[in-house]
Amino acid sequence: MATTERAGPTRRSLLQLGGASYLGLSLGGLWRAQVAQADQRVGMEGLPPIKACILLFCYGGPSHLDTLDMKPAAPADVRGEFNPISTSVPGLQICEHLPKLSRLMHHAAVIRSMSHANRLHDAASIESLTGRPLQGGDRELFAPLPQFFPSYGGTLSYLWRDKQLDAPHAALPFVFHNVVETPCQGSGFLGSAYDPLRIVADPVKQIYRGEFSGGGAESPTRERISQRRQLLDQLETSQASPCKTSGTERLRKFYDKAQKLLEAAAVSEAIDLSRESEKSRARYGVYAFDPAGGTGGTGSERGIGRNMRGQNLLMARRLVEAGVPFVNVYDFRQQGQNWDSHSQNFVQHKQHLLPPFDQALSALIEDLQERGLLETTLIVAMGEFGRTPKINGTAGRDHWPDCYSVLLAGGGVQGGGIHGASDRLGAYPASDPVRPADLAATIYWRFGIDPATLIRDATGRPYRIAEGEPIKGLFAA
Repeated sequence: MATTERAGPTRRSLLQLGGASYLGLSLGGLWRAQVAQADQRVGMEGLPPIKACILLFCYGGPSHLDTLDMKPAAPADVRGEFNPISTSVPGLQICEHLPKLSRLMHHAAVIRSMSHANRLHDAASIESLTGRPLQGGDRELFAPLPQFFPSYGGTLSYLWRDKQLDAPHAALPFVFHNVVETPCQGSGFLGSAYDPLRIVADPVKQIYRGEFSGGGAESPTRERISQRRQLLDQLETSQASPCKTSGTERLRKFYDKAQKLLEAAAVSEAIDLSRESEKSRARYGVYAFDPAGGTGGTGSERGIGRNMRGQNLLMARRLVEAGVPFVNVYDFRQQGQNWDSHSQNFVQHKQHLLPPFDQALSALIEDLQERGLLETTLIVAMGEFGRTPKINGTAGRDHWPDCYSVLLAGGGVQGGGIHGASDRLGAYPASDPVRPADLAATIYWRFGIDPATLIRDATGRPYRIAEGEPIKGLFAA
């Protein structure tokens, strides 16, 4: 039987609400969704379901050994350059370059025994974000491949299709990929109607926009959407088209949904970060920048800009506050840095990766707490794998899916909880291994949905929404 430690005390009070529905549009803006009151289901060992989930995906693979599962007693070529520090939870230590997060670990928990078999980015990302391995095995994709299994947000959107929500799933700040788009970000065999609303960031202008993709890259205006609906009306009533087809029905639903969102007064409000105070935006992180496009130096020398990693999480908070139940944030490509530290791992983590991560994630946790949203919002911060225990010849660490860490915060977690453990080198699980399928089951379970719920592909073949088991011990009734 799996065991979950608590490194220290916690306090909590829990509320809850259930889920939503969504048509997979991407369009210019966001909305303040009118969240329909869902069933107050408390048959979860006394723990009410969450209202929202923010999944922060650190593409490239953060080093678990240099963040959440440090090994100070290991040999030098394993333990690395960083030191552990104490946290707000007695007995729980994390990296010295996460000082802000260390003060908030009473709101968080750590899984230290996540494991799967994929050593390449695409296959690992697919299993991480769908809970299912890539069909055909571990590999990178060099040509487009249709997505088969749906993402978590896609599955939730489908299951909530009868609820009265404009958009239960949003993704930002871009479509991530290695060579081609990684097929784990949409709704797969459930159909494009359940794809996320995509919100794209411009890191130079530091603004966000929604993307409407009705089969093309354009962003139609309200007038053009209205014209297309009128044309569809004419086609349906013409001699050449005396009856409605499934295709025209899908188009009508698509355009009806698009116009509804475009006409919503709050759509542009939620996506417009200029509505946040400068103090609020700065809280999520600033960085020194060169007007020519580089970063570095001091603020007085080069000016101060907002760190897009932080602004992405601020946007996620705004979406949750607006009623969006599931938000994916893909932490990749901002300022040209990702977590794939094959060389100069310690320089990369110390100078480029950990400071903005620490600033932004701690700001998100505090902000949700102050607004009364943390207990009903689950934050999941993870990569597709960890890094090798042994440091390579270029002071880097390579891909390592055999054992790595995932951080959970809010959403009813036991503050300071630790599930599983790695061995003395951080190489393999020493106890209670966890698979991506178990994390998938945990997310669905926290929304009050049975992981054994069935969905069906285009041929009618049934699949459980998650093949794993929820990590219930990390959550407090």
